[in-house]
Amino acid sequence: MVDDPLEATGRAPGSGGAAPALPLTSRQDASLQTDGSAAPAVEVELAISGMTCASCVARVEKKLGKLPGVTAVVNLATEKARVELSPQAEDVEDSILVGTVVKAGYGATVLRRIRVGADGQREASAGVDAAEAEAAAARASSARVADLRRRFFVSLALSAPIVAVSMTPAWQFSGWQWFLGALSVPVALWCAWPFHRAAWRAGRHGSTTMDTLVSLGIVASMGWSLWALLVGGAGEFGYTMHMTGIHGLGHAGRPHLYFETAAMIVTFLLLGRWLEARSRRSAGDALRSLLSLGAQEATRVRRADGTAVEEVVEAGSIEVGDEFLVRPGEKVATDGVVLDGASAVDASLLTGESVPVDVSAGASVTGATVNTYGVLTVRATRVGEETTLAQMGRLLTEAQTGKAPVQRIADRISAVFVPAVIAIAAATFAVRLALGNPLEMALASAITVLVVACPCALGLATPTALLVGSGRASKLGALIKGPEILESAHAADTIIFDKTGTITTGAMGVADVRLLDGDMDELVALAAGIERGSEHPIARAIVDYARERSIAPTPVVDAAAAAGHGISGRVDGRVVHAGSLTWLESLGVRCRDESADAADMAAPEGADGSHGLAATAAAAPSEAGASLVGVSLDGRLLGIFAVRDTLRTETPEAVAELKDLGLRPILVTGDNEATARAIAAQAGVDDVRAGVLPEGKLAVVEGLHAEGRTVAMVGDGVNDAAALAGADLSIAMGSGTDVAKAASDVTIVNSDVRTIGAALRISARTLRIIKENLVWAFGYNVIAIPLAVFGVIVPGLAAAAMASSSVIVVGNSLRLRKA
Repeated sequence: MVDDPLEATGRAPGSGGAAPALPLTSRQDASLQTDGSAAPAVEVELAISGMTCASCVARVEKKLGKLPGVTAVVNLATEKARVELSPQAEDVEDSILVGTVVKAGYGATVLRRIRVGADGQREASAGVDAAEAEAAAARASSARVADLRRRFFVSLALSAPIVAVSMTPAWQFSGWQWFLGALSVPVALWCAWPFHRAAWRAGRHGSTTMDTLVSLGIVASMGWSLWALLVGGAGEFGYTMHMTGIHGLGHAGRPHLYFETAAMIVTFLLLGRWLEARSRRSAGDALRSLLSLGAQEATRVRRADGTAVEEVVEAGSIEVGDEFLVRPGEKVATDGVVLDGASAVDASLLTGESVPVDVSAGASVTGATVNTYGVLTVRATRVGEETTLAQMGRLLTEAQTGKAPVQRIADRISAVFVPAVIAIAAATFAVRLALGNPLEMALASAITVLVVACPCALGLATPTALLVGSGRASKLGALIKGPEILESAHAADTIIFDKTGTITTGAMGVADVRLLDGDMDELVALAAGIERGSEHPIARAIVDYARERSIAPTPVVDAAAAAGHGISGRVDGRVVHAGSLTWLESLGVRCRDESADAADMAAPEGADGSHGLAATAAAAPSEAGASLVGVSLDGRLLGIFAVRDTLRTETPEAVAELKDLGLRPILVTGDNEATARAIAAQAGVDDVRAGVLPEGKLAVVEGLHAEGRTVAMVGDGVNDAAALAGADLSIAMGSGTDVAKAASDVTIVNSDVRTIGAALRISARTLRIIKENLVWAFGYNVIAIPLAVFGVIVPGLAAAAMASSSVIVVGNSLRLRKA
């Protein structure tokens, strides 16, 4: 049984289809960008390797942007660049783009080149095999994570005795310094190699990063220590080292050893780098999951001499005009129009609607949607880059690369901080020599500046707070993906809800039954009996309603479905119909006298559980927000079932809490106006945007951005993915699709919308803790660097200060366990 398109879904008869075609993108049409400039003639997608921080991204974008007519946006998370070539630059070859990236110090591979026609048509040519490139990128990412993990644990094992013995004079046995020196060499060379390599790469191209300072600090600490051990007198047996008191260099006595300084720098920062690399590719999972939704194979139909020949081919080989079959349970290979057959297409992955869309000859269907029953013959109308799925992928890519997530503050200021520290160390060395200080004192002062400025606390400030905060959130049912969400969570003032599967369960249920003639149990038994053989969600809702009340379905024979309208059958020789009121009236069943009752049934419930007949008696059934199913026997209407998506019981409480937190809730859904407002009234949401297509959801987000609002988006379907990626804070329900969860910053694992408020509170507090950590870390440098310059502290004391600053940062982060 299926509902009437007008009354249940708000679609015109015959419109069908899983989702209307999207325009070229939500941000540009075939000829204009949003800023009014000409659209690109060519788009090139590059895979970039070797990037480690935000400064790498900026460097690649800057180098590509220097080419005339070329604009590039680089995504560190997906390790890809989207390069746009203006009409004047469309002849720029791939080799020039790759060479430019290589000259900047990174690797590049052309994944595909897309030529955009004047009419907006997109023709793609692959640079390399996409699947092979993706597999290679996944292997490289896994290898990088494994390598950092291995280096961290080796460094941890070797550093533990180095730090313990160096800082505890009682444990300094005869010859201890030589033993620690031997342990420190592999830590400073092999374990720290990623920092040295990145610093060398940046230095070759005239730039600096935090890796530069880390590498210099390690080299300076180890260089001085080895000099002191070999020729400076610290290698004598019986030598001991103390870390007490603030004293000048002139009172330092024998040279100090800084093996523990190098060991702590390497170990702490490897931990942060490993955690960062482990989560790096997660932001790209949304796009990969989206593109994997498409059909892999299709049954193409060739006609020769009037005979149809079927052949199984790759879905990607389907061309415009080809005919293909879609059997029950199969995915539609590409966008097209139905030539023959009738069925219901499950479009929930793309539209988010829980009710399958009825299709028949002439209806449009969308690639990646699922055929529920019946065999369809479809003619392809859009393939490749023009399909709805591909365009949604492009929307998601643009939303991701267009986001401005919080970059690590250490990387953001490194362009000033690192050169400044190096300059201060060099100036300190030169001034002390000029003042006549001994070479050892001048060198020690310079090394102290480098050592005291090394960012151990900076490296721990974000990952430790994130680990503790996200761990606390996970216990409450919310998974927080990374630090980039924290600023958005703190500042969000508007929250957008999708309807189906987010504030509702996503499952159809019988909201009310109106008995018009006969006995209620007989009506329910008859309805369940005729609907029992249907797979339609509305039919299942009626059957479940009978089962919950222990009412046995009435045996029905000769059941026959009328696609898009209802179902007929016989009981003891009498004719039974179940379907939309419009269809029943076309069969001669008198229904419209019951329209006031029908409107009452379909209206949202009041606070007392009533349906408010007085307020809705004049409303037409199609305006009331529920799918209405009439059941007739021999032309006499026995009763009407109101079936609707059911609201989550916890939704009103969650919405009220979010309002208390100062957020403005908005319901944005692809469903019709009546259904949306009915659900919104029950949830306590006043602002409703109904009938919004996938690209329209992203447009709503961008419109709110234009108003100066900081937007959080809650969704669960593929149709929400682009809007989730475009929002300042994206939240996906755990019961939703993998694409929605991959595109989100926060996943509500338990699908309890009340967890959203808890996640926002924890996120805000985590951000506050990170800021406190960074203030301490930088404040420590602000105080310690001048002290090092004036010789108040020596590198050994600087190492102890670094250790204590790290302990303070970790301790502060642990406060989040009780958030």
